[in-house]
Amino acid sequence: MRLHITWLGLAALVGAGCATSEDALGTDTQDTGTPVMEVSAAVQHDVSPALRDATPFERATETHADRPLRLIRTPGPENDDPIVQSVPGPSVGVTTGINFAGVGNGDYGFAPDAAPPDTNGVVGATQYVQWVNESFAVFDKATGAIATGFPKLGNSVWAGFGGGCQTNNDGDPIVQYDKAANRWILTQFSVSTTPFLQCVAVSTTPDATGTYNRYAFQYANFPDYPKLGVWPDAYYITFNMFSNTFQGAQACAFDRAAMLAGAPATQICFQQSTSVSSLLPSDLDGATAPPAGSPNFLLTLATTTSLNLFKFKVNSFSPPSATFTGPTTIPVAGFTTACRNGGVCIPQSGTSQQLDSLSDRLMYRLAYRRFADHDALVVNHSVAINRKGPSGIRWYELRSPGTGAFSLFQSGTFAPDSSWRFMGSIAMDKLGDIAVGYSVSSSAIHPAIRYAVRTPADPAGTLEAENSIKEGGGSQLSGLDRWGDYSALTIDPVDDCTFWYTNEYLKASGTFNWSTQIASFKVAGCQ
Repeated sequence: MRLHITWLGLAALVGAGCATSEDALGTDTQDTGTPVMEVSAAVQHDVSPALRDATPFERATETHADRPLRLIRTPGPENDDPIVQSVPGPSVGVTTGINFAGVGNGDYGFAPDAAPPDTNGVVGATQYVQWVNESFAVFDKATGAIATGFPKLGNSVWAGFGGGCQTNNDGDPIVQYDKAANRWILTQFSVSTTPFLQCVAVSTTPDATGTYNRYAFQYANFPDYPKLGVWPDAYYITFNMFSNTFQGAQACAFDRAAMLAGAPATQICFQQSTSVSSLLPSDLDGATAPPAGSPNFLLTLATTTSLNLFKFKVNSFSPPSATFTGPTTIPVAGFTTACRNGGVCIPQSGTSQQLDSLSDRLMYRLAYRRFADHDALVVNHSVAINRKGPSGIRWYELRSPGTGAFSLFQSGTFAPDSSWRFMGSIAMDKLGDIAVGYSVSSSAIHPAIRYAVRTPADPAGTLEAENSIKEGGGSQLSGLDRWGDYSALTIDPVDDCTFWYTNEYLKASGTFNWSTQIASFKVAGCQ
């Protein structure tokens, strides 16, 4: 989350008891009952002018850093990670594609005024769209050239819309691509004034610079850390909800068919107990849809030895008849979250300032893919390798025989040397090859952007040799520990082979001077 207001101002909005970086977002032992369905119509909708013609709003001149709101879990025993991979596997090779600057310090006339950047992006048929706090840009995916008039401020999407979506530029953005419809989805929240809103725009054509069907959905509580997944029957979004205290995660479904048509749209939501936080909705990859009538699958960390899987099925928006079921507990190898409770401990070269691991949650995305004989979900988070050593990327592949009954198929913790790996994103191509992108840092190196891949022929639970996208030129200095909040690895919808990854790094040491990079690659043999 990134805000234009101070945490004192946030407390005034949502109550004096609002959590700060040292406060508990909740615990993993509470339970307040079965979620109840809540239904509401978008409070406003229209069709925008062409986005390419939008006039950017004036950028703020002061800098802003947010504080993480996190779940305090009971730490597990500080044992060595039982499935750590300390040596990379042999490499079958990758084919590198394009590698170019995203929106960041000194690029395309941009200067950051917020941290962390919440770096995310997605690839479409001919374009790549990246959104960082507080701006976004459209690129030609063949050349990396930025579209004329970009980057633009996030709230320029809602210019002329009125209300908080137009006035506020509060961040926590997600950009998605609906592969089946060839449409873009742009969304950020409006929370620096009330009412609290999620601002959602769905393109009317495959051109990300064109017109959009725009919507504002309202919430009684503060909707933090939204994450969006595309599914055949709805756009599913999750939040961590706050009033004066943490209220639990909330899962909502937006009426996809109505929003593609520009018609009035409804959302269906299920508020969870305070024991549930940071849910990730499943996000469809590939051209093959889930089995007919399949629910959306949502996943979260449950304990230090398990994940919890929920199922959200819309059934109908009119009249609403959705169901939300679960959790199903999926046992995994025991882990200790990096930095104990997901806090600050990642070292950097040349400074005593450490970075936030944000390891208290699964990291965006929860990628879903349908194969001929099974369904697969892949997801990752950051864990401690041992009580003194570095953090590694813990990744999971869950499989179901097409029934929705997922179980753990394989998992691993990638830590091939003494550097600290965190802030990951994972995806799978049409052949079942898996890639994970992430940040890497240590007392000997500046934060860098790297990735590793595996093929189905590799030994279970292992990744191949690490590859570099961008090595950092500097470290983040005193007074700013936030890093990332999330990154994004997505799959090209044209060949269903090419991975596209974006994350942050620094060209030189400093604060509020982050840059980002966008790169593509594919595993050798995928055509």
